[in-house]
Order: sequence, then structure tokens, then C-alpha cells
Amino acid sequence: MTADGKIASANRAVSTFSSSRDRELMMSLRTRADAVMSGARTVDLNPVTLGPGAAKYRRLRLRNGLAEYNLRVIVSGSGSVDPKAKIFEKRFSPIIVLTTRRAEARRLAALRKVADDVKICGTTEINFPMALRWLRKKWKVRRLLCEGGGEVHDALLRAGVVDELYLTVCPKILGGRLAPTIADGRGAPSLAQATRMRCVSSRRVGDEMFFVFSTIRKRS
Repeated sequence: MTADGKIASANRAVSTFSSSRDRELMMSLRTRADAVMSGARTVDLNPVTLGPGAAKYRRLRLRNGLAEYNLRVIVSGSGSVDPKAKIFEKRFSPIIVLTTRRAEARRLAALRKVADDVKICGTTEINFPMALRWLRKKWKVRRLLCEGGGEVHDALLRAGVVDELYLTVCPKILGGRLAPTIADGRGAPSLAQATRMRCVSSRRVGDEMFFVFSTIRKRS
């Protein structure tokens, strides 16, 4: 994110502003995940495939005891993800769409033609605890990497299913009250309900800061 907490410009035209070192970190994180997840808007607006990348990363996945290619998960509460998005053109690994009962029948039918699985998880909002249990049971997903966007991050945090946050702070200011942040959406209604995290590592490389946070679980 930028120094003022933005992950894209207000018009979504600017979304890539970090260094090659940060992108290398993203790809290395994919080598440790069974599945990579992203929101529908990210998939629609960017030519992403959510795959493991070059051969060196695929070899590292195999050395880590994982399949050569990770599963790919798209979150689309309304089922609005474009069936013609670039991700559906690349068939190297299964694509799973998580959606809700808000999705119209025609949209579900179109997605089932291009995705390997479409799972309804919730009525109006994705029930992430349910979705993750299903991914674990049916697709053997033990470690899931979410790469955005802000509304998906927010929903995961509110659901209490985030274990770690890798955060790179870049020396840029985008500004704008409509520019998306690292956790958009509804957010926590009060400070007491905020997700508490502990910084487990921090590293400065050039003008960027690389942080890793772990979630502090609430005692029941």
C-alpha cells in the first residue's frame, strides 16, 4: 500500500506502484499456498491469472511439497465476475468461484461453464468460515493466500479467519477519499472490535518497508 494506506487510485487506474522486490515477495508467497484468492473486481480490471508464475516458482512449490500449480479462487458475492476475464483463458489449474444467493441464475449458469466449481456460501455476503471449511474438505486447501482487494480483506478480517498479514508500505501518496484502502467495506464498528495484530517482523529495503503481522486471537 502507499504511505497513506491506499492500494489503488480512486479511479482504479493506478494499482501497481511497488518495486520488483515486492512483486518477487508476492510470487514467493504463492509457492507456499495451496490456493490463491482474489476478488471479482481485481480479476475483472487486471489481466491476472493467479498462477504460480515462472518455472522457478513451480519448482519451489514442488520442493515445498505442494502441487506444481495452485488452485485459484475468485470471490464474487453477486456473481458479477466476467466469464470472459483473462483468468478463465488459462486452464493450468482449477478455478473456483465463491458466491452467494444474490447471484442471479443466468450469472451462475455462465460461471459454471468457465469455472471448475461454483460454491454458494451465504445469503447476501460470503460466509468465509463456511467457505474455508468447504475448501479444506473438498479441495484440500490448508493454506490460502488472499491478494485483494480491500473489500475481500475487510470481510476476511471481520470473519476472524486471517492468520497473517504481509504488508509492504511504498513511499508514495495517492490520496483521495474514494481511493480503496487495504481493508475497505464495512469495517469494524468500534475500536474494541478492531482486528488486533502483532508485528512479528519489519525490514527496510531501499525506501520500502516490509512488515509481517500475526493476528492476536480473542479469548472466548
